[in-house]
Amino acid sequence: MKTIFLVDDSNISLAKGEEALEDHYRVMTLPSAAKMFGMLAKVRPDLILLDIEMPAMNGFEALKLLKADDAYAGIPVIFVTGRNDTDAETLGFELGAVDFVTKPFSPPVLLNRIKSHLGIDELVRERTAQLERLKNGIVSVLADMVESRDMVTGGHIERTTMYIKILMLEMLARGLHIDDMGDWDLDMVASSARLHDVGKISVSDVILNKPGKLTAEEFDAIKPHTVEGERIIGRIAAQAGDESFLRHAKLFAGYHHERWDGTGYPYGLKGADIPLHGRIMAIADVYDALVSERPYKKPFPGDEAARIIMAGSGSHFDPDIADVFYSVRVRFKAV
Repeated sequence: MKTIFLVDDSNISLAKGEEALEDHYRVMTLPSAAKMFGMLAKVRPDLILLDIEMPAMNGFEALKLLKADDAYAGIPVIFVTGRNDTDAETLGFELGAVDFVTKPFSPPVLLNRIKSHLGIDELVRERTAQLERLKNGIVSVLADMVESRDMVTGGHIERTTMYIKILMLEMLARGLHIDDMGDWDLDMVASSARLHDVGKISVSDVILNKPGKLTAEEFDAIKPHTVEGERIIGRIAAQAGDESFLRHAKLFAGYHHERWDGTGYPYGLKGADIPLHGRIMAIADVYDALVSERPYKKPFPGDEAARIIMAGSGSHFDPDIADVFYSVRVRFKAV
């Protein structure tokens, strides 16, 4: 059962509102805005019915505070008020109210208004979920298309995605790069890393599937996949909007072959100048290459691969992230 806060300094209004709603919702009656904020710390309602004319803190002031707090800003607020003037309604809508109901209210009207706004909220959530599923589906298909062309790296995308999630969780647990990563949605960021090799679409199948080590010329031909990946993701962002998912994906694609000592590609960046995404992906990418079988080599055991990673700490890899990797290497082996 959905929860409704009814906030009003009139005991009569509280009683009438509770009577009208109690058969349909869990109603919590609160005599002041201060009481409402105290209850919000314990219970998150699905909707708030808020009186305007209240002592100490009026409804407009309370709504400003609600909308200023990310924890409460998404809760729909309907003003239930004895005021019936255009200026009050205009101000209320400007502050973020979703509707006005004039007192004395008709119970059926109040119920229909509440039902309408709660239904809109559910519709928005479902639409958001549908779009998220659509985005994930497109990313999966695109990543699979890239991997299906590179027949020697089967499963690479899914494994590196898991490695990245393990690294990010441990980095946050240690407080490492908390200023950068503290507000990241880790599932979303890890999912965006699945596009890190999307630029390989532009690389010849002959090179991608060569049953042996690449020549210097062939290696030079594959290097631009980083820049091409940035370009592809940039084109998608230009059409779809430069949302957070694509910004993260572009950083993974463009910088995962940079090296801590500045000898990587495509930009030859050094140390902390390399975006954090590239430094994280560098370890996940190389570890997976080491432990995977290739036509020209057998897979390295996990412990040996870990030693190789640590030997590259401070030259190929960010030493702090390499230390994190070493502490969770057992979890890498389980992927």
